[in-house]
Amino acid sequence: MWETDTEDFADIKNAELALLSSSVRGDSAQTSTLLAEDFAEIGRSGRRWTYAESVAALESEEERPLPRTSEWLFNRVSAELVLVNYVIHEADRDSRHASLWDTRGPKLRYHQGTVIPS
Repeated sequence: MWETDTEDFADIKNAELALLSSSVRGDSAQTSTLLAEDFAEIGRSGRRWTYAESVAALESEEERPLPRTSEWLFNRVSAELVLVNYVIHEADRDSRHASLWDTRGPKLRYHQGTVIPS
């Protein structure tokens, strides 16, 4: 069942927001603590990223302001896994995101971003 932003999911939301911040993205040690070793991402471009590719790309990314987010939803799909949906609002486009978090950590197992057509 989908739930809105509640205290039950505060650790996962905080970890997701940390991965959106330049200070965490630019620090491979911090990024590595949040990503599972078998992490995979499908980016907004459609490209598939592995754990190693993601850590390296985020570390070299230019600093940027923390994006505005909305529409947070959480779905506990098993005792250890939570599916998260939210929207990122940027100046030139919005995108919808889905993340699969392992609650033991928490560790991000999978992420996908999709541009919302204007």
